[in-house]
Amino acid sequence: MATTDINPELRKAARFTPRKLITPLTLPVIRRLTAFQRARTDNVDVLTLESGIGIRLYRPAGAATTTPALLWIHGGGYLIGSAAQDDLLCRKFVKELGITVASVDYRLAPENPYPAPVEDCYTALQWLARLPGVDADRIAIGGASAGGGLCAALAFLSRDRDGVKPVFQVLVYPMIDDRSVGSHLYNPGHRLWNAASNQFGWKAYLGDADPQVAVPARRTDLAGLPPAWLGVGTLDLFHDEDLAYAERLNAAGVPCHVHVVPGAFHGFDGIVADADISKAFFYSQCDSLRQSFGD
Repeated sequence: MATTDINPELRKAARFTPRKLITPLTLPVIRRLTAFQRARTDNVDVLTLESGIGIRLYRPAGAATTTPALLWIHGGGYLIGSAAQDDLLCRKFVKELGITVASVDYRLAPENPYPAPVEDCYTALQWLARLPGVDADRIAIGGASAGGGLCAALAFLSRDRDGVKPVFQVLVYPMIDDRSVGSHLYNPGHRLWNAASNQFGWKAYLGDADPQVAVPARRTDLAGLPPAWLGVGTLDLFHDEDLAYAERLNAAGVPCHVHVVPGAFHGFDGIVADADISKAFFYSQCDSLRQSFGD
């Protein structure tokens, strides 16, 4: 697919967006740069749980009763990132839906491979369900990119354990399958994340883990997972694996609403948040969350 096939709303940004971001050489540099990231501190509680996990907690103003909640998991290829990077997005969920949002700072690979990151998310989920003002029966989980992959893994963990049962999962272009192969991996329209970065991220995350357990797309029994929303662009490295996973969810009796954005590359909605396609992408997630909460 040629560069001209990039969605018209994204073409200008695409010229300045790198085709890959993370390599073994760039990882330390990117981590140092993102360590200086600043996020707003008003109307957010920055917490550290007893386990050491960091949480950014956003509550709706003036909520007189308990609210549904969303546990949000940031992206970064399992290698970089923090809860603060999605500050604006979490605030938008709160404003649009009137819910409580908790964004989790899970431990990163390769220093902390599977299962540490997903266990951190599970701990945060249990904590969120006990939080005063949160309706424990109306909690959703969501994440983007590697955060979407962790969200999918968390859905399995929650299904297979006693404890909180999320009512919904939001999978935003999830990094969900380590086996990606094929010519589509080298599409010139890709941005931010390419095949080499993908291999690096998965190797770091998996460590010595059994991929049949650690990789959501390798799991064979999808029955009983929470209903899902899955969104991805046609120029995203994860397009094929994501749609295959959505098809398997539906086949297993797990309703999955799919939102495909023509000509959109990985992370497009964060890079060009004001584009009409980005707004539609976000409001599609909100519509599905609203339905899952029974609103």
